[in-house]
Amino acid sequence: MTATPAPGAPDAPGAPGVPGADGATGAGPAILPVGPVGAAFARRVRAVTPARLFLGRSGTSLRTADQLTLRADHAAAQDAVHAALDLQNGPLAPLVDRFGLFAVDSAAPDRPAYLRRPDLGRRLSRDGSAEVTRRCPRGADLQVVVGDGLSVAAVDAQVPALLPALLDAAREAGWSVGQVFVVRNARVGLLNEIGELLDPAAAVLLIGERPGLATAESLSAYLAWRPRPGHTDADRNLISNIHTRGVDIPQAVTRILALATAMRAANTSGVLVKEDPTTPAALPG
Repeated sequence: MTATPAPGAPDAPGAPGVPGADGATGAGPAILPVGPVGAAFARRVRAVTPARLFLGRSGTSLRTADQLTLRADHAAAQDAVHAALDLQNGPLAPLVDRFGLFAVDSAAPDRPAYLRRPDLGRRLSRDGSAEVTRRCPRGADLQVVVGDGLSVAAVDAQVPALLPALLDAAREAGWSVGQVFVVRNARVGLLNEIGELLDPAAAVLLIGERPGLATAESLSAYLAWRPRPGHTDADRNLISNIHTRGVDIPQAVTRILALATAMRAANTSGVLVKEDPTTPAALPG
């Protein structure tokens, strides 16, 4: 969906007096500055948001290039949702040998069931639960889990750089780190079962966000302190928009560890734990 108003609306790009993407204007009343000033303003806005603002028109329609870009971004979002996570040949393959990464399934038997039944993605399969119990030690200070979520593209794009940086920084900070594993067809509620099975102090789930038309490569990090069945989103903390135009990898690592440290100090997580706005761990103003 674009941010372009209906043709002929007073603030529609390409309407009289309002600059389109190329700064061209008509002769009617203007809401935005016209000419070079309006074009400069449009460029400033585009520099800080990927939203489709100030698109030009060809007659009463969007220009062909903008239509094609919109369709390509929509296709990328669909592909991200329906793709399958590949540990053998995909971008995560180098992490298999380096960190002993392995994959298990949620209770969703396949991708269509996962999309129709969110509740199945919040539980591990019986085999997955047994495998995690067998291969992962209990009681780590920090347990990191990777979930495909609603965007395999986000996991493929962000996790190969984020995971090593996060584990290295955690160990340097004195945290003991559990065995990392991947869950296919994962939902955020898996944190509760992971807490019950492995009893970590802090659990971190790196999971693909629902893709949009701005990017299909946005990752989230959900954190929980001693998660248990029955916990809800109110018991978790979230750092979202981890991607090249959002929260970059160094910021994400700093913020994840800062939140985990705050959770440890408070002996809880969720709505009672906030990021400190005076430290680098917080979002820039």
